[in-house]
Amino acid sequence: MTPIRHNASAGSDNDTVLDAVRDCVLAVGVRRTTLTDVARRAGVSRMTLYRRWPDVRSLVGDLMTREWIAVATGAMPEHRADMTARELLTRGLVDAVRDFVAHPLFRKILDVDPELLLPYVLDRRGASQEALLELLADALRDGHADGSVRRAPVERQARSVLLIVQSFTLSLRTMTDEDDPELSAEAFLGELRGILERTLTP
Repeated sequence: MTPIRHNASAGSDNDTVLDAVRDCVLAVGVRRTTLTDVARRAGVSRMTLYRRWPDVRSLVGDLMTREWIAVATGAMPEHRADMTARELLTRGLVDAVRDFVAHPLFRKILDVDPELLLPYVLDRRGASQEALLELLADALRDGHADGSVRRAPVERQARSVLLIVQSFTLSLRTMTDEDDPELSAEAFLGELRGILERTLTP
């Protein structure tokens, strides 16, 4: 959901910095995080950070890109002979929504700095969304090939599926009532599974 930059995957040095900014954001939120705080936690100089990131928001952008892609790819199950591509995709997407909603960084940003996500909901696609669309397109092609997914233009189909999943991810907590088992998060994830199945079944 964030624009990717060349330094988002530059190796372990960048991971150390991104780990540091994650710790800062979890502690105090984005607006109260400074490059000085990040540099101190990462054990690098402020100038080292300035050479790679112009400000905290760009740093947080790369952090979100790393974290969101890791959640999505980690939720996708391995190929199994006893499951169709549609079943694998549906299971992976439901698990990804569950993992996103529980992710500490995602929860912190929704609670404290939700405006960071608005551009990628209202105005433009970001690097995480582009990466997710590639994953979806590959999975949908597998489903077209084994006959388990309704044939449609892959790019449009992938974007439509992402719209569904994204809405559940961002808004699930506004619709749940954990005191009512019929309106619990798991009940809604069951609805999501059914929506995806009906959308993708030929």
